[in-house]
Amino acid sequence: MATDEPIMASVAGRYASALFELAEEQGQLREVEQDLTSFQRLLNESEDLRRLVRSPVFSSEEQLAAITAVLDRVGIGGLAANFLKLAARNRRLFAAADMIKAFRAMCARARGEVEAEVASAFPLKGEQMQALKEALKASVGKDVQVNLKVDPELLGGLVVKIGSRMIDSSLRTKLNSLKIRMKEVG
Repeated sequence: MATDEPIMASVAGRYASALFELAEEQGQLREVEQDLTSFQRLLNESEDLRRLVRSPVFSSEEQLAAITAVLDRVGIGGLAANFLKLAARNRRLFAAADMIKAFRAMCARARGEVEAEVASAFPLKGEQMQALKEALKASVGKDVQVNLKVDPELLGGLVVKIGSRMIDSSLRTKLNSLKIRMKEVG
């Protein structure tokens, strides 16, 4: 599948595209997406798992054995597990996060959604998340799947990325802008 999108030309994009086509063929897009999202959550939460995935020190056999044990322990099986094991076997596990991101973007596009990465200083409550989704939908004209990340360094506000667009309304950025303006004056 030829494309102009840079992510699709990458290793991660090619792997994600192959998985997407296979999962779509087998009617398992939702299950695979849920399993990969669970694995991404594990990556985000575990420094040891990130080290295993990213470090070239581990052999493909060691990565495969460790990933198999992790997947079995958390109950991830089927296509998603086979996909991650294949990535380990082929020494491509370092790109797993990008593969998952690309796969989820393809799933969102297939559903007519766009994916937004949102960073906030605090976890958003249900009604805040709903209001954010509605505002983003009004802005882009499509349903928006929000991936929320909490970043206490923002102090307040949000940073929203949709595709190549970024909206930064964080308090940290506003304070930095004010500091720069004050230096120019003084």
